[in-house]
Amino acid sequence: MAKAVMLQGTGSDVGKTVLVAGLCRLAANQGLKVRPFKPQNMSNNAAVADDGGEIGRAQWLQALAARVPSSVHMNPVLLKPQSETGSQIILQGKVFGQAKGRDYQRLKPQLLSAVLESFEMVKEGADLVIVEGAGSPAEINLRAGDIANMGFATRAGVPVVLVGDIDRGGVIASLVGTHTILPQEDRRQIVGYIINKFRGDVSLFDDGIAAIGRFTAWPCFGVIPWLKAAGRLPAEDSVVLERLATGREAALKVAVPVLSRIANFDDFDPLAGEPDVELVFVRAGERLPADAGLVILPGSKSTIGDLETLRANGWDADIAGHARRGGRVIGICGGYQMLGRTVADPLGLEGESRTVKGLGLLDVDTVMAPEKTVRNSQAHSLEFDVALSGYEIHLGVTEGPDCQRAAVTIESYPDGARSPDGRVMGTYLHGLFSSDAYRRQLLESFGIRGGGRDYRLDVDNALDELAQELKSRLSVDWLRQWLG
Repeated sequence: MAKAVMLQGTGSDVGKTVLVAGLCRLAANQGLKVRPFKPQNMSNNAAVADDGGEIGRAQWLQALAARVPSSVHMNPVLLKPQSETGSQIILQGKVFGQAKGRDYQRLKPQLLSAVLESFEMVKEGADLVIVEGAGSPAEINLRAGDIANMGFATRAGVPVVLVGDIDRGGVIASLVGTHTILPQEDRRQIVGYIINKFRGDVSLFDDGIAAIGRFTAWPCFGVIPWLKAAGRLPAEDSVVLERLATGREAALKVAVPVLSRIANFDDFDPLAGEPDVELVFVRAGERLPADAGLVILPGSKSTIGDLETLRANGWDADIAGHARRGGRVIGICGGYQMLGRTVADPLGLEGESRTVKGLGLLDVDTVMAPEKTVRNSQAHSLEFDVALSGYEIHLGVTEGPDCQRAAVTIESYPDGARSPDGRVMGTYLHGLFSSDAYRRQLLESFGIRGGGRDYRLDVDNALDELAQELKSRLSVDWLRQWLG
């Protein structure tokens, strides 16, 4: 029977995703059949699982770390925010519906049975399942009907290890405070804690460990330093975009406007790793840099809403000026839809029923339709004549004269569009820049060399580095208990 352990955090963005990925790779390297699991995820960074359907991109990465095919059951509930108050609900890989926050709280007890069913399926044939929580178990106002943290752990009987982020400060108070406010039933599930993102001399925190022990009696399973290899892995949460530096001076500046419902922004990670590329994420209130050679419009969970965001920030005028000066523009998925003449949502799939003007840089029109395309895809670039491998997750059908100049073929079918001068291009294919050959050709079109590194191999090597670092930093006794 599979063993299971769950990592929960004292808050969001404490590093649970990276730790689970590192532990999955460490267990796999030890010869164990290990699987990741996250009962509920909230993210617009989605992936297409190997068995079809959507899961959080983090669980796709963790499956890669575990060296197993990804499955929709590894993340049975995925919430994709569409507005400040509502999300699309993906249940076991398929669209279940939409709900605002208060309505979702009433739905959670119904979803728990599907979560437990998926957990049993993930456990089948595994030696170990490493579970990731969401947010914090200390959010006791949401405890009733919880499926993401202690509600799941108590029902499934899974022991919990708390993760505290020392880099943000207050880690002692976070751990002790969590112990204090949890009900006894939940507190019993916690078997210890890990301190994450430590900088400097670890021995300086010995008194902190002693203090936490006095208040909670929980053992410390390790103090993990800031893991540099994590920077080479796809980030899950768009909150990371708020902390990214604007880039470094390089031969080519690539500008990406940060839309309010930006999706699958890890599309740009391969470009960020190119030494001659300065990747600039442009935030609300900032202007697109006039000296950018390439502007990329990212995917969006709310195309019409994010068109309004573009215009509210004046980015539409910036992009139009960039195009007039001969600059290149690429739109991915929702960004592709924005480049057209109009976007129509007659059924109100993204909110109210309406039609809005696009940026008009491509002679195409998009109509939102209820059928959702979700698939992994083998493709081919018609611009550079190189093979591509990516995925599609989108609503909508895009048609128009510029589609006669398709950007790519996906499974031999034309996809996307290009302007007559070839300076503006759009496609529904995510993962475009992960192709080393495509990236190399794209950068060469700007007169610079690139695409020399194997992006996918670099991600795999980073996972191995994480595993080695965790092996050296975590308690030997704790690792022996779970990994043998």
